[in-house]
Amino acid sequence: MAYADTRFLTRRRALSARLAGMRIDEMLVTNLNHVRYLSGFSGSQGALVLAKDLTAEISTDGRYTTQIGEEVPDIEAIIERPSPQALLKRIEGPRRVGFEAAYVSVADLEKLQAVCQEDVTLVPVTGLIEEIRLTKDNTERLRLIEVAELASQAFDELIAAGELAVGRSERDIAADLEHRMRRLGAERPSFDTIVASGPHSAKPHHTAGDRILRRGDLVILDFGAHSRGFNSDMTRTVVMGEADDFSREVYDIVLRAQLAGIEAATPGTRLVDVDAAARSVIEEAGYGDYFVHSTGHGIGLEVHEGPWASQHGEGTLAEHMTLTIEPGIYVPGRGGVRIEDTVLITQGPARIITPARKELRVV
Repeated sequence: MAYADTRFLTRRRALSARLAGMRIDEMLVTNLNHVRYLSGFSGSQGALVLAKDLTAEISTDGRYTTQIGEEVPDIEAIIERPSPQALLKRIEGPRRVGFEAAYVSVADLEKLQAVCQEDVTLVPVTGLIEEIRLTKDNTERLRLIEVAELASQAFDELIAAGELAVGRSERDIAADLEHRMRRLGAERPSFDTIVASGPHSAKPHHTAGDRILRRGDLVILDFGAHSRGFNSDMTRTVVMGEADDFSREVYDIVLRAQLAGIEAATPGTRLVDVDAAARSVIEEAGYGDYFVHSTGHGIGLEVHEGPWASQHGEGTLAEHMTLTIEPGIYVPGRGGVRIEDTVLITQGPARIITPARKELRVV
């Protein structure tokens, strides 16, 4: 059978090769992001079985009969639910079948075991598909660039339209930003938009509430757009009306830290060293205790995925990985600053794909 999109076959081939090396005959894939990654199916219910010889079956329910035929023309579809059990009970042993241990509860595992033939053994597997997903193919990179530029444009339009203004609430500004992202083509926000003003800006993950923006406030806006399965993530911090010495000082430190992290994000660099490049700038300025999270994470089908740039990060960067660089300083009672870009790792300097300007904006 002809394959509709060679990207998915290439990914399944990479997984099959790893299965063979682990003496696993087949892999049951239940994480919906991974089902989509390996097949192209974007429905909200389904599962996939892939064998080490590259044969595959996919399952969903009757709501997606037409959709799965259009999106996955190259894999036999079983229209039955629950889909994982529908696929497992078709497997004849003796077989060792891997399952995604990170996404299967104990209760779910009992249900899976109940439908297996006696000579079918379920084997927990962790991180196998995530490892393949670390590097992005050309189509993934293009879609990530598109959705990042979309969100960045929405932010610039929000500023230009005067919608980020004193007297408006955090909640209204978040709604306006999300509306602009949708108007530009987003299917939805990647996550709940953060608009954290004044003392709320000292909380890294404050959700947009009813507080009214006031003159002199630091305002952190952390947002992203989701389109065609891919996500963006960026943060900008602005000052309302006028910036005092504290705001200017902290903003300058965070910007220097962020630029140092971006400069360090090159192939072969250890992830702990990317974190250290940004963190050391903040520590040397005397604000180390107020940088309370990691420097960054990968982004793709999920908002937060590997690689992880942190003080405990493992591994090194490689070409075609993604990474956010997002240092911050959060001083309780005074406010905070975070600046975040998403970058693509290239053979040269990291490519910033969230292009909104980063110098301190007083709006």
